[in-house]
Amino acid sequence: MTVPEHQSGDDKQHAVNRNKGVRRAKRDKRLRIPVLPEEERVIKAKAYEAGLTVAEYLRNLGLGYSVPSMIDNRQVDALLKINADLGRLGGLIKLWLTNDERTKYIGKSQLYMTLDTIQETQSVMLKEIMKLRK
Repeated sequence: MTVPEHQSGDDKQHAVNRNKGVRRAKRDKRLRIPVLPEEERVIKAKAYEAGLTVAEYLRNLGLGYSVPSMIDNRQVDALLKINADLGRLGGLIKLWLTNDERTKYIGKSQLYMTLDTIQETQSVMLKEIMKLRK
C-alpha cells in the first residue's frame, strides 16, 4: 500500500488497512539474516507448522512473542471431537437412567458396552492430553 507523498514522516509510518479499517504501522525495513541451507529448511518448516510466513515467524521470535503451533490446534480439535463423543454417550446413559420409553428395549449389556466405550474414549483423550503436555 502506498502512502501519499504529501503526508508527514509520522503519517507515512501508518497505513490504513482497507480490509479492516484499522491504522497500523507500515513495515518498510528489511533485515537480512545469513543462514545455512539446513537452518533455512528448519526455519521454513517451523514457520509452516505455526501457520505463519517466515517473516511473521522470525519477527515474533525476535520480539519475544510466543509462536502458536498449528499442531497444538490440531490436538485441541481432536480433544474437542472426543469431548463431543463423551457428551453423546453421556446423553444415552441419561436417557436410559430416566426410564424413557424409547430406551425400554436397551438392556444392561448395552449399558455396559456404552460404559466401556466411554472408558476407551477417555483413554484416547488422556493420550491426546499427554501429547499436548510434551
